[in-house]
Amino acid sequence: MMFFQYMLFAVWWVPLAAYLAGMGLSRTLSSLILSSMAIGCMASPLVGMIADRYFQGQKVLATTNFIVAILLVFAGLTRNPVLLFVFLLLAMLFYMPSWGLTSSITMKHVDSDLFPRIRVFGAIGWVFASIFSIITVRFMNLDFDGTHLPFYYAGGVGIIAALFNLGLPDTPPPAKGQKASFIDIMGFRSVKLMKDRNFAVFIFLSFFAMIPFSMYWSYFSEFLADSGFQYISLTMNMGQLLEMFILLTVPFSIKKFGLRNTMIIGLLALIIRYATLIFAYGSLQFPMILISVLVHGIIFGYFYLGGQIYIDRKAPEALRSQGQGFIFFVTFGVGLLVGNFVSGEIIRIFSSGTIDVTYQWDYIMGITAILSIICCVAFVIFFKKEDYSTIKL
Repeated sequence: MMFFQYMLFAVWWVPLAAYLAGMGLSRTLSSLILSSMAIGCMASPLVGMIADRYFQGQKVLATTNFIVAILLVFAGLTRNPVLLFVFLLLAMLFYMPSWGLTSSITMKHVDSDLFPRIRVFGAIGWVFASIFSIITVRFMNLDFDGTHLPFYYAGGVGIIAALFNLGLPDTPPPAKGQKASFIDIMGFRSVKLMKDRNFAVFIFLSFFAMIPFSMYWSYFSEFLADSGFQYISLTMNMGQLLEMFILLTVPFSIKKFGLRNTMIIGLLALIIRYATLIFAYGSLQFPMILISVLVHGIIFGYFYLGGQIYIDRKAPEALRSQGQGFIFFVTFGVGLLVGNFVSGEIIRIFSSGTIDVTYQWDYIMGITAILSIICCVAFVIFFKKEDYSTIKL
């Protein structure tokens, strides 16, 4: 289940920016299409609410995966950018709730201690999505990255996933009969925690950090395509491969250096990513790009996973789950949405042409590095040290 669920997303999402660049779209329209995931993140709690209260989990997952598969095939068939946005937006509205749904199905039937061992297959599926690129380029002698083919592969994976989902153990709706509150479902009740200065600083800087983060998450395939890389998906997925091992070091880092310093390490890695890309030219191109990809796990694990641990420690027990939903809404919802448009505008300013676009990547990555530095320095200055000795790891 986990393997196919994350492969379904990675196979088309990773090379999407390169595909949009090849279509010659305006920067605003490209940013809007790339924000389909962010919009899906913001709406997914509402879809998840319906699943939690009215339908069996495995049937909801199978149905949504089937719908997503059809929508992705339609996305591959159209060259109309407006229709492409509509198809991808609808696909994300059905797909993004699956990340929470797969977790709830798993923990309903196995001991929670086993969950990390099962969840890691999602990361494995993400990495294995590169196999479609290798098969297409090496054995079929066709281009993969920057084409519409990833949508078709994703559609096929979605159908397979849906069929496997029907064979999952029966999972009745866990909140059947309970009243639904929009404020609780979206996690907005945890906004009251913003009264705490440190928590408010953490939320604001987590949002701000998504601006430089989005340059890699949403646009890096465009950078790789312009740099002449043939295996874009494989190159980017190397970051997820290392991430599987780096995530295991997060508890040790917190014990050794403390939670605040662990998150600072994550922000320092964000600076390193874009500082290296400034010099990704000539003989240094591949080494610098490799470093920028491999630090992904440090950024994601140490800062964003560290942030989830911070919320678990900071929030009262009654607000912990809502706090997790709130930070997801702030970062990969609103933050990624804003970040996509800001990063897209930075690329627009430092590029010229429509069909044969000329990029000034040293300036683009330089500005993104400066934004990363500002975020890190602000975190060091304004996010004060607290006692986290009671954190359960």
